[in-house]
Amino acid sequence: MADNKKEQERAELHRAIWSIANDLRGSVDGWDFKQYVLGMMFYRYISENLTDYLNADERAATSNASFDYARLKDEEVSDEECRDLIKTKGFFIPPSELFGSIRERAKDGDWAKEHLNEKLAEVFKHIEQSAQGSDSEGNFKGLFDDLDVNSNKLGATVVKRNEKLIKLLDGIGEMKLGDYKDNTIDAFGDAYEFLMGMYASNAGKSGGEYYTPQEVSELLTRITIVGKSEVNKVYDPACGSGSLLLKFAKILGKDKVRQGFFGQEINITTYNLCRINMFLHDIDYDKFDIGHEDTLITPLHWDDEPFEAIVSNPPYSISWAGDSNPILINDQRFSPAGVLAPKSKADLAFIMHALSWLATNGAAAIVCFPGILYRGGAEQKIRKYLINNNFVDCIIQLPDNLFYGTSIATCIMVLKKNKSENKTLFIDASAECVKVTNNNKLSDGKGGNIDTILDWYTARKDVPYKVALVPKDKVAEQNYTLSVSTYVKKECGADVVDIVKLNTEIERITTRIDALRNDIATIIKEIEEGAEV
Repeated sequence: MADNKKEQERAELHRAIWSIANDLRGSVDGWDFKQYVLGMMFYRYISENLTDYLNADERAATSNASFDYARLKDEEVSDEECRDLIKTKGFFIPPSELFGSIRERAKDGDWAKEHLNEKLAEVFKHIEQSAQGSDSEGNFKGLFDDLDVNSNKLGATVVKRNEKLIKLLDGIGEMKLGDYKDNTIDAFGDAYEFLMGMYASNAGKSGGEYYTPQEVSELLTRITIVGKSEVNKVYDPACGSGSLLLKFAKILGKDKVRQGFFGQEINITTYNLCRINMFLHDIDYDKFDIGHEDTLITPLHWDDEPFEAIVSNPPYSISWAGDSNPILINDQRFSPAGVLAPKSKADLAFIMHALSWLATNGAAAIVCFPGILYRGGAEQKIRKYLINNNFVDCIIQLPDNLFYGTSIATCIMVLKKNKSENKTLFIDASAECVKVTNNNKLSDGKGGNIDTILDWYTARKDVPYKVALVPKDKVAEQNYTLSVSTYVKKECGADVVDIVKLNTEIERITTRIDALRNDIATIIKEIEEGAEV
């Protein structure tokens, strides 16, 4: 029943987005279109979130069941109430500037055609300004920068731009999203993934960036919380739109992440989407801290580490400063290994960063490109450091074609600092998937692929052709190779053969062939003798 509900919600969301795409087709490039849809979804959400909060508070205090903040005049909201709202919610929107109010006013065609874009720009500016000087300022600054309502991409003239904006308002307004945080799907994250699928030629494929499927996010999250019902803080050093961080809120409950959600993202557009995503999932502004900078060069959470749970899908094999920056070899995150990740492949730099900021009672689960598990040079030296110090808890081989936009069969590296045994678990989960259209997917229901992988992970026992628990000296004998295929042998696809029975059958066939040869020789001899007569 839950799976049916999930698929119904997902189908409804996809239909709504596709309808908006058709309305805007030909005017907005696909990857830019994503920003308009998600930005307007955010505007609708914070408007409804604020209205629901105020309505519930007022109705409880006055027993006035008909109170509706959206119907008030702006001057009926006092300055004191405004300040209290900013302190509680982090922002303020007057009744006349709520999503519903602007959408209703846009039905006045003459006004909308001439002034809608100007009004929306003003509204977005006011929302950002409302947080200035408050604790939430950093979480709202520049949040609407990618939603450019005056862009020529929407149309060559003001009238044409506003026609598109009216359609966008109506399309978002008609979405039946209910209460976002109670949806069985991650509505915002699913919209992001669906938009990437619609516009694959432009969406997120540069620089090794791939959106993390929600089922992979769930597996990573559940690995880091084995045996726990709550954690102190969660962190993602390459957080993208925040889907990995938000899985903790979904699985544990946001209150079970006691000190909040932390992440860093180098791409400005995705950084904005991540902050929006936090709000959409009802994470209060004082419970998340998302930074915008290059994590490897300028990490922004020194004062917040260590983290009990770290999850990440960092970009695969991107370039970084490496040994061309003399400061990095002395950076306490990288120096313990005695060598830096290659300049052309930063993968293990992200691993070392995560390990450095991992709490002693924590776990990190990181998606990896398989090349880092077996290549030589500096990468081998870093693997040697990780194994000799017993930090590698598990390597999981995932199925291929799992991530949209790449057929690479990725892996998960699990790191821990407090292991009770000097062994590393290797899991071959390459066959743990179901086929969905052209991609593979991890099934997430009871007894599905995710449960199977987690059962292997928690049991920590050898399973023929699937799991091997390997002492670190055996890994050393393999030159510190961490490829799962080195330790977990593939099952031969041929049928088991009964050698005795096979030999008997061969003997029977050989005897029969000899008899046939004799018969043929006799027949030929008779023919030849008949010909001579």
